[in-house]
Amino acid sequence: MVTLKDLQYLVAIDTHRHFSNAAEACFVSQPTLSGQFKKLEEYLGITLVERNRHQIMMTPAGEQLAARAREILAQADEFERHASALLDPLAGDMHLGLVPTVAPYLLSKIMTNLSAALPNIRFYLHEQQTQVLLKKLDQGQLDVLLLPWRDEMSVFDRFDLFEEELWLATPPDHPLQQQDEIQLSDLQGQHVLTLEDGHCLRDDTMHYCFAAGADEDQRFRATSLETLRYMVANGVGITLMPELAILPSESDGVAYKRFSGTRPNRQISAILRQGYPRIACVREIVRVVRSAMEDSGKTARSS
Repeated sequence: MVTLKDLQYLVAIDTHRHFSNAAEACFVSQPTLSGQFKKLEEYLGITLVERNRHQIMMTPAGEQLAARAREILAQADEFERHASALLDPLAGDMHLGLVPTVAPYLLSKIMTNLSAALPNIRFYLHEQQTQVLLKKLDQGQLDVLLLPWRDEMSVFDRFDLFEEELWLATPPDHPLQQQDEIQLSDLQGQHVLTLEDGHCLRDDTMHYCFAAGADEDQRFRATSLETLRYMVANGVGITLMPELAILPSESDGVAYKRFSGTRPNRQISAILRQGYPRIACVREIVRVVRSAMEDSGKTARSS
């Protein structure tokens, strides 16, 4: 059986091209390293180095296996770091996934507080569409997702964070902006701009607008929320805008109006795999986000 020690010897020999120097780097005697390396060659049935009186040279097979050995040793080091992090759930790496319609607007409100509350956590941020994030979460590539909740996510555990209303976004001179109040029913007959397929906000917009009797503006589908904002500002159409993404009045050439009565909204939640071991870290993330959103006037809920 090939051991990690065998791989360390192989990498050291490839690095130093000298048995004595390689042995010194591995903190063993030269006879120990040479003997173990010879056993590795015999076990594999492959000559890994060419030996002569002046130097050693790696064979093509030796160079390829040394490169692979480096990858395996790096993965082993990562495994040890991950195991150490489990001893302290509030330390180590944390990979957070967010959708594009949440990431830039939420992260600006929470990252400073997250870093202060969890100083020993290294946060890695991943911004992708919902289905990509869910697949990576299921495969263990991500730790926690912060995104709008969908019933089909019920195979995962969740903590509800806050409810975010969707406001009507129109050009400033649009007739709906002239009304004292608007309700969803006022969208009847309107053509509403949406994001392209794959964005969860597109599904929310179509759900509320179709129920109100509006239809999709087929002329254009935006690739991002900022593109959608730009199109509204230039008089192309109207849309629904998440509250966190709303800019100060008239600073972007868009007029925003809150709905009365039944208000369209989306539930932002923290999603994680069932049985995820670092639950203490997740609970602290949830606490920080809820606190930040309460300070912003958002409704936090427990789950």
